[in-house]
Amino acid sequence: MDQGEEEFRQFVSARLNALRGLAYLTCGDWQAADDAVAQSLTKLYSRWDRVTSPERYATRMVVRAAIDQVRRPWRREISSGGLFPDVGEPDPSDSLTERMRVRAALRQVPAGQRAVLVLRFYADLSVEDTAEALGLRTGTVKSQSARGLATLRQLLAADDIALTDALKEGARDA
Repeated sequence: MDQGEEEFRQFVSARLNALRGLAYLTCGDWQAADDAVAQSLTKLYSRWDRVTSPERYATRMVVRAAIDQVRRPWRREISSGGLFPDVGEPDPSDSLTERMRVRAALRQVPAGQRAVLVLRFYADLSVEDTAEALGLRTGTVKSQSARGLATLRQLLAADDIALTDALKEGARDA
């Protein structure tokens, strides 16, 4: 095993979970996120000796691949498994419930805005780094960030109103 391959293995070991999380937040599906990460790491491996900043390259490629996964035509098909409700025990933890609520709202934000929000606030990239990663201008990143946050706030507020109404109805029925 040569030195470059060992460096690549160490990079993947250190960054795999973070890249999977980034892809999941971008596309909202673990299988698509895994596919995006695998595709990106395959490209990175073939260019490993030429890439000057593997962290930035991997981040950029994972976000782009995750967006592409969502846009693929077969992703719009509805599987028969999606017709049945998931059965599971709800977690009593308030923090987990809040994370799930934010994640669900984030999935409803348009893909471009979601990618900007994930890179800016989850990956903690600057406006300039986000613009470079997505191939956008900094002004576009700022406007997409503002629009994405406004959409996210609106979705979360609507969810709060629906939750409050359901609690009131439950109190009336009791």
